[in-house]
Amino acid sequence: MTHTPLRARVAAALALLSLAACGGGDSADAGPPPVPPAWAWSLPAGLAPPLVPADNPMNAAKVELGRHLFYDVRLSVNNTLSCAGCHAVNLAFADGRAVARGATGQNHPRNAPSLVNAAYQATLDWSNPAPRTLEQQMHTPLFGEQPVEMGVNDTNRDAIVQRLKDDARYPPRFAQAFGGEAMPIHWDNVIKAIAAFQRTLVAAGSRYDQALAGTATLTESEQRGQRLFFGERALCAQCHSGPNLGGGAFVSAQGRVGEPGFYNIGLFNIGGTGAYPTNNRGLLEFTGRPEDMGRFRAPSLRNVALTAPYLHDGSVATLEAVVALHAAGGRVLGNGPYEGDGRANPYKDPRIDQIDIDAQDQADLVAFLRALTDDRMLARPEFANPFVP
Repeated sequence: MTHTPLRARVAAALALLSLAACGGGDSADAGPPPVPPAWAWSLPAGLAPPLVPADNPMNAAKVELGRHLFYDVRLSVNNTLSCAGCHAVNLAFADGRAVARGATGQNHPRNAPSLVNAAYQATLDWSNPAPRTLEQQMHTPLFGEQPVEMGVNDTNRDAIVQRLKDDARYPPRFAQAFGGEAMPIHWDNVIKAIAAFQRTLVAAGSRYDQALAGTATLTESEQRGQRLFFGERALCAQCHSGPNLGGGAFVSAQGRVGEPGFYNIGLFNIGGTGAYPTNNRGLLEFTGRPEDMGRFRAPSLRNVALTAPYLHDGSVATLEAVVALHAAGGRVLGNGPYEGDGRANPYKDPRIDQIDIDAQDQADLVAFLRALTDDRMLARPEFANPFVP
């Protein structure tokens, strides 16, 4: 299959939008906006396109519209926060905070996960097991009230959409992205456009990927770390598996591989009861089963070197500390409300205690994890903030 470069597809869409914005000729003869061409994925060999919902087909105009909306602070209640405020391109679409912070200053109980390759994940939440599309997931940050993130609600949602209608740049973009709709600027299409953009955030060009393709060679330390990662002493690939190296089941246009994985790694053991903090109890919050206490989804490790701090609550600052925590079989906390020995948590995954790695092994693992960074992705202009020259 011949793939049109993404930059060329976006440029073509922008040309059409410019024509629409300028009138495009005699308005009396103008018909409905032309239907944009179907999207042609440009992906590394062997990587299938992500699964795309039938009711939200991809096209270049929609992706470019989604990029603008992703970076537009006017989608928040007080014009202060965009999607990119919690998912910054230079941080592999994470935010560098321990926990995310909403438009009104309210902290989220969880760390903002990276959006890299999110289109391939069957589950899109730290602890919600329900398979969800990017479109469905977006309702939480937009409309959620506990905690407030973007702060859209029944009293302001129409006014926020009006901000887009009042910007002369948006009506032609929506018309081109959603050709055939008489009034295309509404929340459903806002969500669809942002989801289309998010589906393009694919990373598969790290030095690890290049080594697999035979176009690069990992250092000796990185190679040792790779063997450990996929071997029986470190057991990393037991939970961080598939093309995404974690993140639960991998779903593409070719089908589904694996099942979502939720794990308790012994991070807490409050009072020796196995308990986790009340606002972060993991899968138990959805199943009600005691054995699901503290179980969270294993995140994708792609670009993981850029997404510190780590874990569901952002409580571990460095890759070195995360690897050491796993090697120790959990974490010990004292002199505080969370006091307890996580190594003895009765709900901890038994594989954590089977990890057998020394200090050199840990250093090699960290070296390999750093080789999972796709630097070229971070510099792609089609992922950048369109409102910044």
